[in-house]
Amino acid sequence: MKVRASIKSRSKDCQVVKRREEYISSIKKIRDSNKDRGDIRIMARIAGVDLPRNKRVDIALTYIYGIGRATASSVVENLAIDPSTKIQDLTEDDLSQIRTEISSDYRLEGDLRREIDLDIKRLNDISSYRGLRHRRSLPVRGQRTSTNARTRKGKARTISVGRKAKEAGRKV
Repeated sequence: MKVRASIKSRSKDCQVVKRREEYISSIKKIRDSNKDRGDIRIMARIAGVDLPRNKRVDIALTYIYGIGRATASSVVENLAIDPSTKIQDLTEDDLSQIRTEISSDYRLEGDLRREIDLDIKRLNDISSYRGLRHRRSLPVRGQRTSTNARTRKGKARTISVGRKAKEAGRKV
């Protein structure tokens, strides 16, 4: 069986596993820098998101949907944690404090996504102008659409002139 080039080029930390006649690479567990002990460091998991271990606390918290830079820095400040501390250097107590602070004060991940979807559905149901713009996949907040708005509208589709319109143009 042929192995994809992307799998071949993986690092030596990966191993190739054959499942259902396909080759899939599976990454081995992350090992601590102290390999002679063989400890396995578990990633910090907050609100169902694995935070990157080598990032600062205030930056790593922004990986959670619903937490931006301002919210992350206020959470870290409220808990009196040094923002320059890396996630891997936090204790379990610090992580549990961050978990309780975030879960009690903020809507995150699935709840926030569900709430946003319900708000858009409500706008569609009452047929408001904003709801119509959502339904037609056009910009909602008053941006121009004659030249830009490709993110909302998608790839540009050229509209060809029909046969009847060409014939009408020739007769005149």
